[in-house]
Amino acid sequence: MLPNIQITAAADKFMRRIVRFSGLPEGAGFRLLVSEGGCSGYNAEFSAEPAPREGEQTLEHQGLKIFLPAESRLLLDGVTMDFADTPTKSGLTFVNPKQSACACSSSVEAAPPGVARIEIGSISRGRPASLLS
Repeated sequence: MLPNIQITAAADKFMRRIVRFSGLPEGAGFRLLVSEGGCSGYNAEFSAEPAPREGEQTLEHQGLKIFLPAESRLLLDGVTMDFADTPTKSGLTFVNPKQSACACSSSVEAAPPGVARIEIGSISRGRPASLLS
C-alpha cells in the first residue's frame, strides 16, 4: 500500500533535479529510504535510481517516480515532505503531525517537532554516500 504523503512544490522540484542531473536514462526515479531514529524521528537516505529494487513500490507524483521500500511507506503515511533552503541549512524536511517533540538537547539547533533534515552533502549518485569514500 502506498502512503498518503503530501509533497510540496519545493520538494518536487528538488527530487526532479536529482533525477534529471543523475545521467540515468528515461524512466529513472528518486529512491527514498526512511527509517526511525535521529533527534527528529527520521533517518533518511536518497538517490537517483534507474528502477525500483525488489520489494519497493513506485509512488508517482505528477510524472515523478519515487521508489519506496516497505518501511519507508509505513513511516511516510500522513507526512508532508518539503524542501528548505536557508542561509544555514538546505535539504528535505519531513513534517509528521503525529510526531511528538524531541526531548533531548544534544543538538545545537534542534529541529522542530516531526521534522527531519537531509543535508545536500549527503546526496550521492546511485550509491549511498558511505560507499563513496
